[in-house]
Amino acid sequence: MSKTSLVCQRQLLQYLADGSFYSGQWLAEQLGISRTAVANYLNELKQHGLEIFSVKGRGYKLASLIQLLDANKIKKLQTADCAQILVQHITDSTNSQLLSRLQAGQNLEPGSVIVAEAQSAGRGRRGRPWYSPFGTNLYFSCYWRLELGVPAAMGLSLAIGLAVCRLLQQHYQLPAKVKWPNDIYVNEKKIAGILVELSGQVDAACDVVIGIGLNIGMPEQSAQHIDQPYTDLRTESAQHVERNSLVVALQHQVVSVLREFSATGFTSFVPEFNQFDLYANRKVSLMAKLPISGICRGVDKQGGIIIETEKSTEVYYGGELTLRAGG
Repeated sequence: MSKTSLVCQRQLLQYLADGSFYSGQWLAEQLGISRTAVANYLNELKQHGLEIFSVKGRGYKLASLIQLLDANKIKKLQTADCAQILVQHITDSTNSQLLSRLQAGQNLEPGSVIVAEAQSAGRGRRGRPWYSPFGTNLYFSCYWRLELGVPAAMGLSLAIGLAVCRLLQQHYQLPAKVKWPNDIYVNEKKIAGILVELSGQVDAACDVVIGIGLNIGMPEQSAQHIDQPYTDLRTESAQHVERNSLVVALQHQVVSVLREFSATGFTSFVPEFNQFDLYANRKVSLMAKLPISGICRGVDKQGGIIIETEKSTEVYYGGELTLRAGG
């Protein structure tokens, strides 16, 4: 996307942010562009999932109010010891952006974060697409470094899940739970997902990129793109969500967990995880090469799920495993 498109889209959204109708002609005059250009820029935003009403004789209006991410506001909310938070307008994937910087040889400070208003190629676990509509949710990626290498990352997605649960409980009083191995649920519906990607050697320090997609105010058309029950912060908390403050609070929680994880691994998180386990002592089916059914008995010190079957109790780890309620 060109710099001109980015600037014009942001300016248009700043006018529309109050929820009122504005004519195409008036918007064109404010920006010094044609009415056709106004329509084109707004259509580009629609293609990224932003709901905009267009009514003949009245003009354009956002279907619901949005709050744009603001790099200056975010910086003012951070404490002096926080790493940089970079705000992007529309990107392919916040995880991909951090990985690209690492591959280009950039030196990133641990705890550095990229957030974006929308993703054109958001990714979930096992390469699944992550629906990333504009301006309504949070697409957040954080950089970290594990000095003990790739094996030291065992259980990391679960620890990050606990960071998200802490934030949702402390700031929004929500009964958040972790669904093994990388999803966050509220009232049996998915509200967030985690994607951890590693870059490095087995026997040397490795770079870690932690992606978090958090639903804040899902658009009505989201059901066309998502094939499972989902919810969002505004629905569950029934309170205003200040996205810029949320970014800073999430960075704080994630970095706090990463520091502890770097020192102790997943071991110190096991008791807390077992309290936040969505399927604790419930019947589950684990889809591997052969389906496994039994009772979920928490996780071990490496983050493996413990399942008690009629014949034995076994521990299973990530990879191609998925977890389903029931049996």
